[in-house]
Amino acid sequence: MLQNAGFHVLDRQACLRLPAKVPVGRVVYTKQALPAVLPVGFRLEADSSVLLRTSAGSALVRAVDGAVVAFEVDEFDAVAHSGWSVVVTGRATVVTDPVEHARLARSAPDSWMPVHDGVFVRIEAGMVTGRELTRA
Repeated sequence: MLQNAGFHVLDRQACLRLPAKVPVGRVVYTKQALPAVLPVGFRLEADSSVLLRTSAGSALVRAVDGAVVAFEVDEFDAVAHSGWSVVVTGRATVVTDPVEHARLARSAPDSWMPVHDGVFVRIEAGMVTGRELTRA
């Protein structure tokens, strides 16, 4: 990949540090054989997985449980022509263990939508990539 003074690829540690700066990312998955993107609140777990909270009956849960998905988060400054983007790619699973669910319920991010039958979706950090652009 071409790199210059203003653009560079981020290492894994930088990629895992930056998402804490923003409250919303986008989960990218397949819906009816087409790409779909949904903005969601999230939290990065200590094991580098991405944690989402949503409704148990949501179309998102049906589409992603057991599937490989991507999760993208970014921050940009249009005036300064700078910013960064991080993508976490891995298998998404619904947390079904009651003890784990209870632990997550105490500390996990809330859904931005009203959720009455909340479940947690964990996206494993199988592949983590990122890039940063700074004004040269």
